[in-house]
Amino acid sequence: MASTRNGVLAIIAASLVASAGVLAFVKPPEKAVAAEAGLPLDAPLPTVVPPGAKLVIGDPLTQRVLEHTGWIKDLPFKVEWAQISGGPAVTEAFHAKVLDVGSVANIPPIHATWVGIPVKAIGLRFRRDPLAHPTFVLATAPKSGIRSPADLRGKRIAFSAGQAQGEIVLRTLEQQGIPVSAVKLVELPSTSGDLYINALVGGMIDAAPISAGAPAKRYLEQYGAEGGRVMSHGKFRDDLGIIYVRTETLHDPAKAAALREYVKIWGRANEWIATHPKEWAKIYYEQHQGLSPDDAAYVVRTTGEPDIPAEWTDAVTLQQASIDLMAKQSGRKPFDAAILFDRRFEHIAAEAVAQYRAGLAPHLAQASKDPTP
Repeated sequence: MASTRNGVLAIIAASLVASAGVLAFVKPPEKAVAAEAGLPLDAPLPTVVPPGAKLVIGDPLTQRVLEHTGWIKDLPFKVEWAQISGGPAVTEAFHAKVLDVGSVANIPPIHATWVGIPVKAIGLRFRRDPLAHPTFVLATAPKSGIRSPADLRGKRIAFSAGQAQGEIVLRTLEQQGIPVSAVKLVELPSTSGDLYINALVGGMIDAAPISAGAPAKRYLEQYGAEGGRVMSHGKFRDDLGIIYVRTETLHDPAKAAALREYVKIWGRANEWIATHPKEWAKIYYEQHQGLSPDDAAYVVRTTGEPDIPAEWTDAVTLQQASIDLMAKQSGRKPFDAAILFDRRFEHIAAEAVAQYRAGLAPHLAQASKDPTP
C-alpha cells in the first residue's frame, strides 16, 4: 500500500505542476487592430467587428463543432484555440492575461472574483432535466464503508474550493445534515480526470465528486468488484455551465464585438450537439477524447441535451446561493451575484438557437473593411 500511496502522491504533485505550468504553452493574445480602450460596460455592444480582431478561446467542445461543421469559416474575427479547460487552469490563464474566453462550471467565476480577477459571464448553458442528467456523482473508495451519502460523517472527502466539485461536497453534506466539522475536507484540486480516482484507490480519501460520464463508468468497471461505489450526490442541480471573460476584455470594443459574434455561434453549436447525439459521440468523444464507441455513447446519454436559457434570472439566483455557501465555508466575504453577468449578452445565444431551429443561417456580422469601428 505504501508504494501505491507514493504513486498517488507523485501523480497529484505532477498534476499540480502541470496546472501551474499550463501557461507556458499559451501565447499572449495580440491586441486587436483598431481597438480602443474604455468601452463602458453599460454601452451597447458594438455590432461591427474591425479588421484584425482576435480572440484566444479555451472552449474545446465548441471548437470541435465549428471545425466539423465548417462554421469556423463564418467567424468574422481571428481565433486562436487554447487547450485550456477546468477552473484552476482558466483562472491562471486569466491572471496572466493570455486567454480571452474560458468555459467552466459555476464556481470558477466566483473564485476568480475572490482572488481579484473581475470576470463576466457572456453565455450560460444548463442541461434539460438536470436531476436525471447530473454533471457529477459521488464516488467512494473500495474500503470506505460508505453505502449512501448519509455515511459521509467522519470520512475524508476531496475538496476544491475553486471548482464546482467543492460546492458539490458542501451541498451534499448540507442535504444530509452533516456539519463540515464532522468530516475531513482534503484540499485536492481536480486538475486531471483521474486524480480523484487515483486518490480514492490509493486510500488517501474516502469519497470524491467525479464526472458522471466516462470516469464514473470506468470506476465501477475497474473497482466495483472491490467495493468502490458511485452514487447520486443528492437532489440539487449541478448543471450550470458558463463561458466567461475578464471584465477588462469587454472594455475593448473590437473584442466586445467579436465576443458578440462568438456567443451567437456558441449557442448554435450547443443546439447542433443536442440534435446530433450520435455524430457528436463519434467526432468528439471517440475521435477527440479516444473513448470506445460504447463509452462515447454512454457519455452522451448521461450528459443529456444542452439547454440555452433566454433569461438569466434563475442563473443569478443559483450563483447567489453558491456564493453564500462557499463564502461561509471559506471565510470570504459574499457579494452580489449580479456582478458576474454581462446581461447585454443575455438573449444572444438563445436567439441563435431559435434561428438554427428555424433552419436559418447564422446572422453573423461581417468584419469591417474600414479600420475604424
